[in-house]
Amino acid sequence: MKRIVVIMLATCAMMMQACAQRSEEPVHKSEPLTPVPAQRPALTLTDFTDVAAATIDAVVHIKTEMTQLTPLYQSFFGFIIQQGMQRQTYSAFGSGVIITSDGYILTNNHVVQDAEKISVTLNDRRELPARLVGTDPATDLAVIKVEAEGLTYMPFGNSDQVRVGEPVLAIGNPFNLTSTVTGGIVSAKARNMHIIDNPRTNETPLESFIQTDAAVNSGNSGGALVNSRAELIGIVTAIASGNSGNYIGYSFAIPSNLAVKVAGDLQRYGYVQRAYLGVQVTEVDANVARQTGAREIRGLYIAKVTPGCAADHAGMKQGDIILRVAGKSVNTFAELMEELGLFSPGEDVEVDFERNGHAQTVTAHLLNSQGNTEIIRR
Repeated sequence: MKRIVVIMLATCAMMMQACAQRSEEPVHKSEPLTPVPAQRPALTLTDFTDVAAATIDAVVHIKTEMTQLTPLYQSFFGFIIQQGMQRQTYSAFGSGVIITSDGYILTNNHVVQDAEKISVTLNDRRELPARLVGTDPATDLAVIKVEAEGLTYMPFGNSDQVRVGEPVLAIGNPFNLTSTVTGGIVSAKARNMHIIDNPRTNETPLESFIQTDAAVNSGNSGGALVNSRAELIGIVTAIASGNSGNYIGYSFAIPSNLAVKVAGDLQRYGYVQRAYLGVQVTEVDANVARQTGAREIRGLYIAKVTPGCAADHAGMKQGDIILRVAGKSVNTFAELMEELGLFSPGEDVEVDFERNGHAQTVTAHLLNSQGNTEIIRR
């Protein structure tokens, strides 16, 4: 039986010519990155033509170029000897979503990482140079910027309101086939696939994907997952793949509510201001419930509380079972990380938990990875 693995959407590479250096200065001027309800009525389940027409111009094709040094060998009298290094230029492709009319574009980190040159092709075939605003490897998100005004952008939907079974469209550029639309339904929420490789060792990868059966392939990375109101509810990021590396039934998208927070921080600071509760947790299943005496099989069992962290200051202890964060039920590590990912250091969050069978509620003052509320810049 063929083993199924989950991989990041690869971007196809080919040799190109020398390229320019990128600019990474943080940008401070832009339209607010807050969910903007699109005042459109829900359409019928069978007709997505208006949705496609309303959103396709907001999805772009991204091309990146990068240079790598490779060894140069020569053969002398049967011996292979390294003669130095040679530069080779490669090109990669992906997708992005315009999120402001003045040219801010949301995409995946793995689409633009290591790029020395980034160019964007709009749906009207205009090609514009882009610069990198900021990246967040922990969520595999990035923001780039083109100099333009009056662009068609996609309003954010509320990913918390997305329901399993809801019809969706995926819009992107698979195999360099620009402006491709595919359809499916939401198959699951809060999937943690352990696929994000974050080089920043002090940050836990934050995975809480929307799973869908809309067909996506190499090149769809950074594209849009859209609901029936033509709202952006996710950034397409990964696929379930066999040995071929192509789509075989499921794809995964970063929820829009998390993307709004990350994009806003990258735009303002060049770095995500991530908040931490400071607990190590275990998902409560039948075995954990039996061992801990939990009344119900739900929530997250606290295995450890970091001294001096937000949970510690709020009075939470090892053995408590977290039930809700900010009023939202959390039964998996992915759900907890997604909910905390919406907050910034210095904000207060209400946590409902169970201790020895008794319900309690505390307000935790969230801190950053350095144990304070200072702004961290790139």
